[in-house]
Amino acid sequence: MTKTHKAQRVPFVVANWKINKLQADVVDFLAQVNGKVPDKQVVEIGIAAQDLFLSDMVRATADSPIHVVAENVHWEDSGAYTGETSPRALKDIGAKYVLIGHFERRKFFNETDSTVNLKVTAALRNGLRPIIDVDEDMSTYAQFMDAEPSVAQVAAALAGVSVDQIRNVTIAYEPTWAIGSGEAASADQAQKAAHLIRQTLAKLYSPVIAEQVRILYGGSVTPNNAREIMLQKDIDGVLVGTAALDPTQFLQLVEIVRDPNVPEFDVDHI
Repeated sequence: MTKTHKAQRVPFVVANWKINKLQADVVDFLAQVNGKVPDKQVVEIGIAAQDLFLSDMVRATADSPIHVVAENVHWEDSGAYTGETSPRALKDIGAKYVLIGHFERRKFFNETDSTVNLKVTAALRNGLRPIIDVDEDMSTYAQFMDAEPSVAQVAAALAGVSVDQIRNVTIAYEPTWAIGSGEAASADQAQKAAHLIRQTLAKLYSPVIAEQVRILYGGSVTPNNAREIMLQKDIDGVLVGTAALDPTQFLQLVEIVRDPNVPEFDVDHI
C-alpha cells in the first residue's frame, strides 16, 4: 500500500514528553534535531512539553519546521483558576497545537467528555489547533463497522465545533492498554479504530470533510512498528511517548511518517 491514497493529508508526528526532561535536556534535544527535519509541507512535526519550557522552545524552533505543542489547556481565557494555563496565553507565546483529553488527564485529573469539549472549543476560539485524544474501546463498535457509528468520545469532544473549525482538529487514537506498556496495537487494530473515527467524522460533518481530518495512532509507538502502522489507509501519523525522548529515535520516526514506503536509512545522513 502506498501513501498516495492520503496525499491530501500531510503526515503528522507528535512527541509527547509528558513531565520528562529538564531545561538542559530540552536544549540538547532541539539542538540535535534542528536542521534535520523535513519541510512542514512534507511532514508536520510537533513536540509537546511542560508549560515552563514552551516559550524557550518557540524561540529555539523559530527557524525550524517544528511546532510547539502544549500538553493541556484550561477552558477559560482568563480568570481565577490557579495552576491552569490560559489558551489565550498559549497562543500569545507562539504555541500552535494543544493536546486535549489524554487518557492520563482523564485518569489522574478527572477530565470528562464535557471538560474535553470545553477545552476543544476554547482552543479553537483562540486560534490553537487541538489534538484530541481518544482512548475509547473500539471493540464495542465492531458490529457497526459498515453502519456509520458515532464513537462517543469523538462526538462529545466535537460538540459545537463547526465545519470550518474541524479542519484545524487532529484526532489521536490511543488504546488505554497500550499507553506506556511497550505493547502497541496491531496495524489492523489501529486501522479499524481509525476507520471508525473517520466514519464518525463523516456522520457528524460529511464524507468529504472526514477525508480532510488527520487521525493519529498513539500507544507504545517505536521505529520498529511505526512503518506498518503508517501504511494503513486511515492513519496519518503517530503520537509518540517514550520513543520520542531520544533524538535519534525521533528522527527515525519522522522519516518513517514522512514516507513509510522508503527503506531503512541512517539518521546521520538526513
